[in-house]
Amino acid sequence: MDRESGTVTVTITAECLCKAHSFSSKILESDLPLKGVMCHCNSCRHVTGALYLSMATWPQPRQSVDTSGLQKYQFSANNTYLSCGVCSTLMFFEWPRQPSRLGVATGALKNVDANLVKFAEHIYVGDTIDGGASVWLRKPNADGKEIPRYGERSEELPSDWPQAPNPEGLENNQEQDSVPLWCHCKGINLLIQRGGNIASKAEGAEPASYVDPRTNKPIASFDVCDSCRLQFGSDIVYWTAVDLASITQADGGAFPTTVTELKAAVDAGERTVGSLTYYQSSPNVWRYFCKVCFASAFFSCENRPGIVHVPIGLLEASEGARAERFLSWELGDSPEWVNDTKGGWREGLTERALVEAEEFRLAKGLPTSLRRLKDEENE
Repeated sequence: MDRESGTVTVTITAECLCKAHSFSSKILESDLPLKGVMCHCNSCRHVTGALYLSMATWPQPRQSVDTSGLQKYQFSANNTYLSCGVCSTLMFFEWPRQPSRLGVATGALKNVDANLVKFAEHIYVGDTIDGGASVWLRKPNADGKEIPRYGERSEELPSDWPQAPNPEGLENNQEQDSVPLWCHCKGINLLIQRGGNIASKAEGAEPASYVDPRTNKPIASFDVCDSCRLQFGSDIVYWTAVDLASITQADGGAFPTTVTELKAAVDAGERTVGSLTYYQSSPNVWRYFCKVCFASAFFSCENRPGIVHVPIGLLEASEGARAERFLSWELGDSPEWVNDTKGGWREGLTERALVEAEEFRLAKGLPTSLRRLKDEENE
């Protein structure tokens, strides 16, 4: 913050993961917070990999911001997304019908110590079927007020929507055999076979650490580390982990079964990996994304050669965006790297989401996560 002529200003910065692109603007503190919106539509989930897309209006007019170095993806006739072509960070949005307006992905904003963003509404929540992440982001702002959730843009959903589980139920014997995984442009179009802990299915083998042994479901968790936030352009990211051996092409064709094979296939431009490309964010870490629509697709590291982390927003489960017949959610647990949110506006957002997630877990009668049970045993 600076003081100019007795007026407090705040410098807002949007940047990408690889730091190739950085945009800053000064704004009067009295003009904050920026108005934010969370969109839960199917298209936004599949173009990011996040469970929702959160955006605000950049304080400068579109014409005064040089975004020529960013890659454009024509999301729809009325919306263009601008991303870093190297690391895939979603940064900005353009609307032809509003040529002076520039939207910014809130996950690309630095975590300044200011009341930076106030979310006004959830839109297109109806697409999620199960409410998606909106069920633990009802009160995302510091004022503690519940913000409206709209089925699309105007029809407000009741607070208890959805009132009942999917009629097909979530019982173990009804879990689907596979879940489609695809990006918005369908350049990535895969299936994840259920029971994805293939490496642990040998007789007598211990369940994999990323599988809940009570349900044999992959564990789904919250992530708020800066690197993943920037990769997606989303303030809170949701991951699960699966064996590469459980992934096939949509038509059942083979897919690489180790991270070494996956990288080699992408480097060679093999048809099996579609439009996948990657950014190496550290010596032994590769972050895969679609080179056309820039959706985040996988996180892999050298010390887990047969495993990839998958963003839940790319899944297309019939029961809803949270894919509860396929996944076992860790709800209310403090994410690893939560310290990355400390000291800035995201700290409160994260804390409120975790409190609501725990309330949601208790209301649904879901079990405490194994990680928390182990932590409590060690106290």
